[in-house]
Amino acid sequence: MANIIKQKMMALAGDQAVAYAAKQSDVDVVAAYPITPQTIIVEKFSEYVANGEVETEFVCTESEHSAMSASLAASVTGARAFTATASAGLALMHEMLFVTSGCRAPVVMAIANRALSAPLNIHGDHSDSMAQRDSGWIQMYAENSQEAYDSIIQAFKIGEDSNVLLPVMVGLDGFTLSHTLENVETLSDEVVQQFIGIRKIPNVLTHEDKQSPFRLDPKNPMTMGPIALQNYYFEFKRQQEEAMKNALEAIQDVNKNYGDLTGRKYGNGLVDAYNLKDAEVAAICLGSTAGTMKTIVDKLRKEGIKAGLLRIRTFRPFPSKAIKSALRNVKAIAVMDKSMSFGGNGGPAYHEIRHVLYDSESKPFIVNYIYGLGGRDTSPTQLRTIYDDLQQILKNQTIEEPIKYLGLRE
Repeated sequence: MANIIKQKMMALAGDQAVAYAAKQSDVDVVAAYPITPQTIIVEKFSEYVANGEVETEFVCTESEHSAMSASLAASVTGARAFTATASAGLALMHEMLFVTSGCRAPVVMAIANRALSAPLNIHGDHSDSMAQRDSGWIQMYAENSQEAYDSIIQAFKIGEDSNVLLPVMVGLDGFTLSHTLENVETLSDEVVQQFIGIRKIPNVLTHEDKQSPFRLDPKNPMTMGPIALQNYYFEFKRQQEEAMKNALEAIQDVNKNYGDLTGRKYGNGLVDAYNLKDAEVAAICLGSTAGTMKTIVDKLRKEGIKAGLLRIRTFRPFPSKAIKSALRNVKAIAVMDKSMSFGGNGGPAYHEIRHVLYDSESKPFIVNYIYGLGGRDTSPTQLRTIYDDLQQILKNQTIEEPIKYLGLRE
């Protein structure tokens, strides 16, 4: 602990924490379009630019599609690029998300997670980013504003790793985190920039059989994202999958190194286990819900109930091995989804967890709870019932309702 660097406590809402982290990360280009509840991020960053606090090119685009297009263009020339969005804005980016990951451009993007229309709703759930889970982006979800700050800094180092070279989105729950003031321990600009380092561009073999930096440069012509038909396309996609596998190690390494520097580690960077070693019943969630769930687990433990919690920090690449290891002794599991997969027999996280545990030796009971859609508040009393249900499942050794809707009027 003696080597932990000195830090400054600041009172920041989640959006402000993200903007401050981006400010410190020596970003070359920020291209963005405002949308609630993300607007504060780029609004605050534009103030840094106007005040001369950063040497960043700020591009006000006419849409989120254009914002991602500009971020991609900047990134493939070798610049460090950042943007932010939410909900319909992320949906409008859909096409360009695939182009960005396919071009191996390590853009970092903050998502102030918000429900999708219709009907119109501006509050927080995970529908927006879960709809993009197969777009080739690394996906990380923050529990609080401190983690949102830390994750943005880590994201640049992860995405720019030469064995990864993939874009990274960091999710923070809309309004619950984006607009809520918290104490955030911050590093100095110099420490952040030293931790991330200058973006290193790897060399690749060009069409002229020359080794050149992997970026668009008139002096060393090359193309990115050109037409690739039946004879080549498949190989490009396979390379992206290998990059995702490499990201698993990179995320863990960056989390450890950042923890050594600051004293803050988020589990192993992929998952964050809480009281799971001897747990018989456990819940699994993403994002800010974990804070409340930990309090519930503490109360249950005082009552002699062996309860635990697993927070999925990294949803893409999906940390299958880490999840299996963390849950190896748990007998009944509740997977919590703050989004729906219509007609898919459960939510996205539920699908993934059941898939991972299908061939496990322990064969735990697994149920799904859809909750909090459109930002609906879920009280600690309601969340406690999840553990009550799990205990009943263990007692009866059967699942009566595999999918439940928590806090819904039916």
